[in-house]
Amino acid sequence: MNDMNPAFLKASAMPDVQSTLDERALPIEQVGIRGVRHPLTIRSASGDFPSVGQFEMDVALPAHVKGTHMSRFMALLQKQEMAVDSTTVVAMVCDMLPLLDAKEGHVQFTYTHFVKKAAPVSGVESLMDYEVTWMATAKQNPAGKLDIELGLRAQVPVMSLCPCSKEISEFGAHNQRSHVTMDVVLDSQTKMTVEDLITAAESEASSELWGLLKRPDEKWVTEHSYSNPKFVEDLVRDVAGNLKADQRIRSFVVEAENFESIHNHSAFARISHKK
Repeated sequence: MNDMNPAFLKASAMPDVQSTLDERALPIEQVGIRGVRHPLTIRSASGDFPSVGQFEMDVALPAHVKGTHMSRFMALLQKQEMAVDSTTVVAMVCDMLPLLDAKEGHVQFTYTHFVKKAAPVSGVESLMDYEVTWMATAKQNPAGKLDIELGLRAQVPVMSLCPCSKEISEFGAHNQRSHVTMDVVLDSQTKMTVEDLITAAESEASSELWGLLKRPDEKWVTEHSYSNPKFVEDLVRDVAGNLKADQRIRSFVVEAENFESIHNHSAFARISHKK
């Protein structure tokens, strides 16, 4: 007796148009899905926490194939149940290629990363948020093995105080909130954490930021930044120096942007380097 669901039998007999031959002789470098939001559990140095990721997943499509299997991207995403870190995104892109009959593909997701920080004087704890993106690209080499490129991007808000303003003023100096954005390429087996990259930026600012500060902390931040002035050029160079010295990083782009407090425009500087 055949107990197969008639609806399933009907669906399985449907033509697979996307797998038919395409005669335009034009391969597609990237085809896939983007803007997909999906819940995540993030593995961090201070413990796992929930977040929501925005995903982009794609593969290269040979010239003779009409279309890729779009639903399989979502099927792969639905299987992700473990806490996410650098190894997860590498595993995901490696699993994606055979699932979509592809030899090259890319996965990335952006989410909000939280770090619990203690204020500098009072020690009161609060969460600080950072925008983070993990990226992984896999490409099958002539030997049939996968070459993996792992990328990490983090935007770190900091404080910068103007050296020129400090020098020319009898008291005080203008300061502003700044964003340091670091885009680094890592070895696929790297042990670098998001917190490592955040520290590379915060350690070079006039002052780092906290979610919650008491009055003794505000006094400390004000005086600490005054004794540690930075032009946007200083900030980007100092952060780039940290990234250049880190052996886990193969290449990087770092940009600093100051949201000027005495101008209605921003100042920015950018450095790229490949080792």
